[in-house]
Amino acid sequence: MFRILAILFLVVPILEIWVLIQAAEVVGGVNAIALMILISAAAAFLVRREGLGLLMRFQQRVNAGELPTKELLDGLLVAMAGALMLTPGFVTDAVGLLCLLPPSRAIIRTVLIARFGSRMTVTGPGFGGAPGAGFGGPGFPGGEVPGDIIDVGDADYDRPEDPPELER
Repeated sequence: MFRILAILFLVVPILEIWVLIQAAEVVGGVNAIALMILISAAAAFLVRREGLGLLMRFQQRVNAGELPTKELLDGLLVAMAGALMLTPGFVTDAVGLLCLLPPSRAIIRTVLIARFGSRMTVTGPGFGGAPGAGFGGPGFPGGEVPGDIIDVGDADYDRPEDPPELER
């Protein structure tokens, strides 16, 4: 993994400079720089729009009691697209645009799930009513999740005994 990152940190800037020089030869140096600034401004608008849409879909899934896995992965891809598109250069803008557009983002999401899906395990008491999805349980800090539910927002408790005293 370190080798791949080291190669990327060396190759990508060289590639970006080469593409920028090629673009400057075709449209002119000032126009190439203006085009990069225009792309960054458009990217900020598109990332914000996609991000807000994803946030609304995320909230709808949570309110429906479903696990928003697709929305979480899409949010990660949109954030990565924003970082790539705000980085100066045409190559990173192209990759960022692929992560930003919904059809290509769906393909990237499918590839990521196929590649890393076997490495993920979901355990615990549930998230929003989905059994087996959530945090906690054996192997997590704190051990087993208690079976009793305590509503800390009200004075009523689901346990018949008094609430535990808080230690200071």
